[in-house]
Amino acid sequence: MNSTTVRGATLEYDDLGPGDGLPVLLIHGHPFNRTLWAPQATALAAAGHRVLTPDLRGYGRSSVGPDKVLLADFADDLAGLLDHLGIERAVVGGVSMGGQITMEFQLRHPGRVRALVLSDTSAPAETAEGKEFRNRLADRLLAEGMDGYAHEVLDKMLAGYNVTRMPEVAARVLEMMCATDPRGAAAALRGRAERPDYRDVMAAVRAPVLVVVEADDAYTPVTDAESIHRLVPHSTLAVVEKAGHLPGAEQPDRFNAVLLEFLDTLG
Repeated sequence: MNSTTVRGATLEYDDLGPGDGLPVLLIHGHPFNRTLWAPQATALAAAGHRVLTPDLRGYGRSSVGPDKVLLADFADDLAGLLDHLGIERAVVGGVSMGGQITMEFQLRHPGRVRALVLSDTSAPAETAEGKEFRNRLADRLLAEGMDGYAHEVLDKMLAGYNVTRMPEVAARVLEMMCATDPRGAAAALRGRAERPDYRDVMAAVRAPVLVVVEADDAYTPVTDAESIHRLVPHSTLAVVEKAGHLPGAEQPDRFNAVLLEFLDTLG
């Protein structure tokens, strides 16, 4: 584990694989941390890629920031991390909120993108109902902590059948959620409630894009991924069976195979 200060925040991150390998920056979703990507980091590093997995500010072991953190703040933090590491361009990918941060990164730092990986995410702006929900949830997490929420959403983060079929995975996912600082989670929820519409951004992308979705995702269904795929001129769509919202955790071998095949096309 490594640490650096970026834009007033202390960011903890892992940097695995050969220093001269293709840089791949993987962004976790809410309310998780960098260890969500552990199966991918191991596989990609073994294949010769340089894999960067940071804890976003307010998550994992990174410092908690202000009461509201916009997706733009996360994207600029990550650009600062690449600056710190002397990396000009990288493959940038994320799951769920991490996918939206990836799209924000494309909006704000397009020259730093070698390719994009969008897993189980959506491009439209937040709805009025969604804004109200996220702000109410932020209030709840600050008042009650993470445990009740984490137990409620476990069978949506994972496909319900995988909660029982994969108890070790379920326990790891639950532990990550419960360990998240509610202040960081609430700040991200408030910022995410203000997210813009990324559809025009994605339609203008000329870099290669991999769009991944799970067949049984309760949050971002296959239709959301298909919509992004239709928008992006140079995109590949992969549907992973027998998984919910977190393919890298539920079906790591299948997800890794799709990801490695995509990275091989980049040369």
